[in-house]
Amino acid sequence: MALLEIENLQTHFRTPDGIVRAVDGVSFQVEAGETLAVVGESGCGKSVTAMSVLRLIPEPPGKIAGSIRFNGRELLGLSEREMRDIRGNEISMIFQEPMTSLNPVLTVGWQIGETLRLHQGLDRRAAEARAVEMLQLVGIPEAARRVREYPHQLSGGMRQRVMIAIALACNPKLLIADEPTTALDVTIQAQILDLMRDLKRRVGAAIVLITHDLGVVAEVAERVVVMYAGRKVEEAPVGPLFRNPRHPYTQGLLGSVPKLGSSLTGTATRLQEIPGLVPSLKQRIEGCVFASRCPYATDLCREVAPALEAKAPGHAAACHYAPREGALAA
Repeated sequence: MALLEIENLQTHFRTPDGIVRAVDGVSFQVEAGETLAVVGESGCGKSVTAMSVLRLIPEPPGKIAGSIRFNGRELLGLSEREMRDIRGNEISMIFQEPMTSLNPVLTVGWQIGETLRLHQGLDRRAAEARAVEMLQLVGIPEAARRVREYPHQLSGGMRQRVMIAIALACNPKLLIADEPTTALDVTIQAQILDLMRDLKRRVGAAIVLITHDLGVVAEVAERVVVMYAGRKVEEAPVGPLFRNPRHPYTQGLLGSVPKLGSSLTGTATRLQEIPGLVPSLKQRIEGCVFASRCPYATDLCREVAPALEAKAPGHAAACHYAPREGALAA
């Protein structure tokens, strides 16, 4: 049994202009101790998927359907009180922008300790001592002093480390990281990624990494789910996905990544772009969601939605014309 099992997840929002299908039938699993990356461009449904797992979608206007099982327990059937026992304790989340996620009028030590007081019943003194330990764990110097400082007194990288400390305070089994390096410069990004790898080895938590940065995916993930317009279009281990992407959208994403040093070897080429626009999620799409932008699309693609099928061992893609490995085709 996988740690997290998501089946046919549908998260829709009712608006005055119609129903927005932000996530439309997504399924995947996360094994204990695994790092799974969910990638795609902005608006594809990555963050909404993560928020749905923690039941942080307001209803209404949102509506979550399908199945989300954590350790065999169906989360969509739990009460709000039961979900509060899980959030921050068994499943934690690192949000995208630490400056807006941290409370500006509370010290970072108080904010780390709040989780410990709520879920583990520690008193104020014990919670502060544990907060100092957590700041030391995530590599913040002078933790005993920093624990009494406010978010505005810390740099962007340090605030992100505080967010990681809050997320890991109760030793969760699953950590969801939503664009954890987006607002940071390249040097601090590398430090945060090294920190996440190190902490994963120490605490053994599974990680769901939400990102649009394929460089980050190559650094830390073991398996990748590619999303487009609210649907999953490809899933594979990192190596096979980067070596041989099967879906045209994934090929476009990888083709748009600059190749370091290519200009020095005389092989510099213009970066690829994916023409066209993402389809409106307010309209139900009958065929392939990528058909309007795909250079290989035919009438079949525009009329019939392709099923997510195995194209190679452990490698699935939702494309009528994605190449199959010989053994599977036979």
